[in-house]
Amino acid sequence: MLSINVRIDRAQRLVRMLEEDAARLDVRVAPLAPEHQQSTRDYAAQVMAHARAELDKLVREGSFWDLEDTCPQAAD
Repeated sequence: MLSINVRIDRAQRLVRMLEEDAARLDVRVAPLAPEHQQSTRDYAAQVMAHARAELDKLVREGSFWDLEDTCPQAAD
C-alpha cells in the first residue's frame, strides 16, 4: 500500500495536470457538435471536482496521521 504522502503527491499532480489541460480542452473539442462539446466540458468538470475532493480528503487524512505519529524522529 502506498504511503499517504505518495498518494497526496499523485493527487496533487493529477489536479495540476487537469488545471493545465483545461485551456487546451476547448481546442480539442472544437470539432465536436455543440452538445458533445458541452458533455465533454461537463465530464472534465466532474473529474476535476472529484480529483480535488480526493486531494482534500487525503490532506485531511495526512494531517490526522501527522498528529498521531508517535514514532521517534532521528536527531539532526
